[in-house]
Amino acid sequence: QVQLVESGGGLVQPGGSLRLSCAASGFTFSQYAMSWHRQAPGKERELVAAINSVGITKYSDSVKGRFTISRDNAQSTVYLQMNSLKPEDTAVYYCNGARWLGAELDNLWGQGTQVTVSS
Repeated sequence: QVQLVESGGGLVQPGGSLRLSCAASGFTFSQYAMSWHRQAPGKERELVAAINSVGITKYSDSVKGRFTISRDNAQSTVYLQMNSLKPEDTAVYYCNGARWLGAELDNLWGQGTQVTVSS
């Protein structure tokens, strides 16, 4: 079945780094745009970074220069390298895969992984 499984979250001190992974299965990963989103308590879910099927990336202004999204199509995995972490990066991070199938958007979500930045 279709699955997106995130891993790599945890507790890190301000200024530290984490690498999130999202392992995909059950669909043609290489044909999907992949992205990372996050949701902090009391806030709406927001886009953090995205990478399309040909490797073009985009980032939210709040993480530009600190986070890097990448994908390995052979491993059906997307990564989010997070450096210079700040307390305001604390959130549940979700992996998303999306592709238009005709007129319908196939929109897939993982279960999320908690990232906490605190001293």
